[in-house]
Amino acid sequence: MKANASLGTVSKERKGVSRERGYIRANGITKRYGEGENAVVALDDVSVEFAKGEFTAIMGASGSGKSTLMQCMAGLDAVTSGQIQLGETELSGLSDDEITEIRRDRMGFVFQAFNLLPALNAEQNITLPHRLAGTRVDRARFDQLVSMLGIVDRLDHRPAELSGGQQQRVAIARALIHSPEIVFCDEPTGALDSRSGEQVLRFLRESVDTFGVTVVMVTHSATAAAWSDRVVFLADGQISGEDTNPSVESVLAVIGGVGGRS
Repeated sequence: MKANASLGTVSKERKGVSRERGYIRANGITKRYGEGENAVVALDDVSVEFAKGEFTAIMGASGSGKSTLMQCMAGLDAVTSGQIQLGETELSGLSDDEITEIRRDRMGFVFQAFNLLPALNAEQNITLPHRLAGTRVDRARFDQLVSMLGIVDRLDHRPAELSGGQQQRVAIARALIHSPEIVFCDEPTGALDSRSGEQVLRFLRESVDTFGVTVVMVTHSATAAAWSDRVVFLADGQISGEDTNPSVESVLAVIGGVGGRS
């Protein structure tokens, strides 16, 4: 448990959730764009692993490769070389259809821009993964999520009728509704004010501690990173270090005093 003046108390109690190191791992992955002299190496022989039931933040300066790393780990972008493994499944050699199925069934995603469908109301957006998979919604889980996220009274509203914080909470419910093994978050608080950002981070923390979900979050914010169990730092496409007991102060010490909004 650690304290932070701007956010109050950040609790990191495990609640009986065990960590399986290496649950999702990258083994020597390189991502190169272009060829010859014009080639840009976004990731350079990166090996990293994330534990099951752990909240990890990925940080680095713009252009460090942090978003590319997340996209490759999630199968949203193909690596140039190396392997990515989710549990016992090797992702690198799968077809596009197989990767799509894994993302649909085993992963959840939360983006800075929310990515909600404007023609659907909140409930329809949340249950979209089940509709796409042709599976039934677990109503008990649905009720638990919308209650924990405080959006019970907003379910019949479309995205344009919701605040930014409410839209992001809908997006988190959508990411978790089908009980994914891992949730990837790309700057989930980047478009939010500090109060809404804290609400989002608090629920991501609770989803790890209560449900045992693995969360991997790309962020520029030291405040956001302090909610995680571990911070992985990237520089020039390579892992430059990590913080296994992050606080705002320890993260700022590494990134040179450049934090960012929560």
